[in-house]
Amino acid sequence: MPEIDAYLKKVRDAQGSDLHIASGIFPKIRIHGRLTPMSDKPMNAEHMAKLIDEILDDRRRKIYRERNDLDMAYELRGVARFRVACFKTRLGPSAVFRLIPEEILPLRAINVPEVILKYTELKNGLILMTGPTGSGKSTTLASLIDYINTNFERHIVTIEEPIEFVHRNKRSYITQREVGVDTESFAAALRAASREDPDVILVGELRDHETIGLAITAAEMGYLVFATLHTNSAAKTIDRIIDVFPEEEQNQIRIMLSETMKGVCAQLLLPRVEQGRIPVNEILFGSFSLSNIIREGSVAKIVSLIEAGRGEGMQLMDDALLQRYKDRLITAETAYLHATQKQRFEGLLKKGA
Repeated sequence: MPEIDAYLKKVRDAQGSDLHIASGIFPKIRIHGRLTPMSDKPMNAEHMAKLIDEILDDRRRKIYRERNDLDMAYELRGVARFRVACFKTRLGPSAVFRLIPEEILPLRAINVPEVILKYTELKNGLILMTGPTGSGKSTTLASLIDYINTNFERHIVTIEEPIEFVHRNKRSYITQREVGVDTESFAAALRAASREDPDVILVGELRDHETIGLAITAAEMGYLVFATLHTNSAAKTIDRIIDVFPEEEQNQIRIMLSETMKGVCAQLLLPRVEQGRIPVNEILFGSFSLSNIIREGSVAKIVSLIEAGRGEGMQLMDDALLQRYKDRLITAETAYLHATQKQRFEGLLKKGA
């Protein structure tokens, strides 16, 4: 049994989310967002190299040796599946293991508004799940895909690096492809997807303008495409997509996006007042008005569009933060720190002083 398995069991037992293990430092577990030492003995470089090598096959060992970086998944049966990042530092080999729950929970169980289930009822279009690294985007997307899998007869193709949540066929049929293992790249897999008769395509990450362009094209061809971006709001998401393209291509992309964009759900994962973390979401649904806003390049109007769409379940991030505070789930300081219009929350800080 690989030595790392004992550390990973401790992560699960401590209800942690990540294991940080590196040359020259004490192993640490991230529990409810905070790093906690799990040993008073730092790892030396030789020991770290052995820990990592034990879980690599020949192909991954070669990649790690050549690039000094490696992303992969590691499954410890009976415990959990982990997303692994192996890398080199000035002190030697290091790795971070992120726990991926074996059970895919429904939106209600992970405290994400169930109104975004509307996305799953669409036949085509582009849906973006956004937020910083570690904000729970993959968990929320897995819940949406599982809902489709449970309630509809569709062919779902996922393209991930690495595969995180493993989906088992229910009413739908799921094809999961791992970049670097089952396909050369996100772009290559997206090009091939149209020949695989999909209804739904999940792209783990939109990393470059080629992949973004192919995802928009797939949505334009009539597929329902889910993907992730590292942005914190709906407006910034639209801007990011357009700005990644050369200036001479931006008008065409704006037109294509205006016809295919069906929703953006931005997510933060914030510390709860008592224990653990809770998601906070900005929600945008597609509409004729959104199409016009994108086509005209008036992205600033998205804020007003979301405010006008509250009755349909849309919400701004600041409103979601305020509601989490009123529900006594997050502190005034947490709400203020992550707010866009901080003046709205200054009074809460004074009230708590």
